[in-house]
Amino acid sequence: MKYFKLLQSGIDPGPLLAEIAAIDNAFDENRGRQEKIAVQREAKAIPLRGLRVSAVGERKRRDVHESRWTNGSQRYPLACAFLEQAASQYGGLLSRAKIVCLPPGHKVYPHTDRGEYYRLRNRYHLVLKSTGSWMRAGDEEVRMRTGELWWFDNDQ
Repeated sequence: MKYFKLLQSGIDPGPLLAEIAAIDNAFDENRGRQEKIAVQREAKAIPLRGLRVSAVGERKRRDVHESRWTNGSQRYPLACAFLEQAASQYGGLLSRAKIVCLPPGHKVYPHTDRGEYYRLRNRYHLVLKSTGSWMRAGDEEVRMRTGELWWFDNDQ
């Protein structure tokens, strides 16, 4: 496979799921993903790291590289610690990050991430709960399972 790489499996999602469940309506507080990104309209999200709005200026949001922890991120210390540990383990710097919920029967529509920001970044997915999260990049398909951390090529 050239567009996907399974980095880790057997990650216990329990503590992260409990952290999310401890916050009432955690996925309903921010609707930006559903309202602003048509291909993501069925996905709910908890933003942990986002673009630094003060850095937008004349650039399109997809070309802004500067990022920061969101105001709500402190309510998810385990998730934030996982992000920092993974960035360190894989030799990267943290950029934008979200916890995403795709309710049963919903989907993310086919797309390629656009913009300078996405061209210079690697994309990762940690599956917290799924019977099999299907993803396609280029001519390859994978089914990501609970407790797996994947890298994928979002240019495809």
